[in-house]
Amino acid sequence: MGKSYPTVSLYGVLFSQMNMKETVDYLTQAIADRKSHRIVTGNPIMLMAGLENPAFHRALRTADLVVPDGAGVVWAARHVGQPVQERVAGFDLMHELLRAGDRRGWSVFMLGASPDVIVTARDKLQRQFPGIRFAGCRDGYFKDSDDEEVVREIREANPDILLLARSLNTQEPWLEKYQEALQVPVMMGVGGSFDVVAGKLKRAPALFRKLGLEWFYRLLQEPSRYKRMLVLPRFALKVIKDGDKVLKPGDPS
Repeated sequence: MGKSYPTVSLYGVLFSQMNMKETVDYLTQAIADRKSHRIVTGNPIMLMAGLENPAFHRALRTADLVVPDGAGVVWAARHVGQPVQERVAGFDLMHELLRAGDRRGWSVFMLGASPDVIVTARDKLQRQFPGIRFAGCRDGYFKDSDDEEVVREIREANPDILLLARSLNTQEPWLEKYQEALQVPVMMGVGGSFDVVAGKLKRAPALFRKLGLEWFYRLLQEPSRYKRMLVLPRFALKVIKDGDKVLKPGDPS
């Protein structure tokens, strides 16, 4: 599947090589064209999950845009000789899109997180970006049997942007499953971003982010994530061992 922007293939997933400004410009055009785009903020944990789960890999592979969110992805692209311009962190991309939308009067639907977090995050973002119309807000505690109702609610709101904050296993597959039904110009999984906006979690200081140690700061805040974080050294060792195989397209074996 060809893309209209430069990419690097890491284990069959096409990561954008655009910088932040180019990414925001690209998505601004997507909203102007009213064409559905599903964005993945890709990191090593997602890639490794995809290598173990073909259905999850498909959700990554078929996305309209995968940005290099994790520092490990930036390192891997550089290691295989096809570097990206810069890390495009999902938290920052969300804010840059809201900044662009603040000037243009875009509408946003926020979906996911806990009931108190989603409302607090929405209220804070509304104050920060008064030009945005928050067309809908719903927490992520809904069952599969509620999906039809949730999709209908989003369609009726007809937002320019859908921001979804759910767990790793449900976020990207849910957006993939309902992309066609939703027909939102920009739909993006934002993970724990609402928790950070709401003040439930602190974002890593700039120095940690610059050194690619945001994951370590997150681990200090949430020690229970340590098992998940063990994937990061496994990913690095796999990239080093696999060499040029990392760049080969197609499904994981």
